[in-house]
Amino acid sequence: MAKHTNLSTVIQRMEDRGYRVTAPRLAVLAAAADCGDQFSAEELDQRLPRVGRATVFRTLKLLVEMDVLCRVLLDDGSLRYRWSRRGHHHHLVCNECGAVQDFTACDVADLVSELTHRTNFTVEGHWLEVYGRCGTCAHAAPALAALP
Repeated sequence: MAKHTNLSTVIQRMEDRGYRVTAPRLAVLAAAADCGDQFSAEELDQRLPRVGRATVFRTLKLLVEMDVLCRVLLDDGSLRYRWSRRGHHHHLVCNECGAVQDFTACDVADLVSELTHRTNFTVEGHWLEVYGRCGTCAHAAPALAALP
């Protein structure tokens, strides 16, 4: 779990927003906290055999809506979750090691304005993932290429 997030804070936010804090939701929260930096819904579901699959997925959706978790789409199409830094942000995703870094610079306002004007489409949000290699993997790649 992220250093700035703790379970009691999340539980308080749920209660403040009028959501019931049930035993299954607490189990999902605890399992997510134990998963480390990122995890899939399927991994949580496997860790929680006594919690219904639908409850796991609904709880994840709720936590995303509350900005407690954020979704990360990996280059292979798999969806992962990670503790959110809160607020609008995007991700740099390493295709080699799977590391994810947040970034907040999002200069797409001109593009959104142009799309709205050109297509008469009202944009309500966007999701941006940038794929490549992290610094560690980028530096390791030349050394690996030199191996026989």
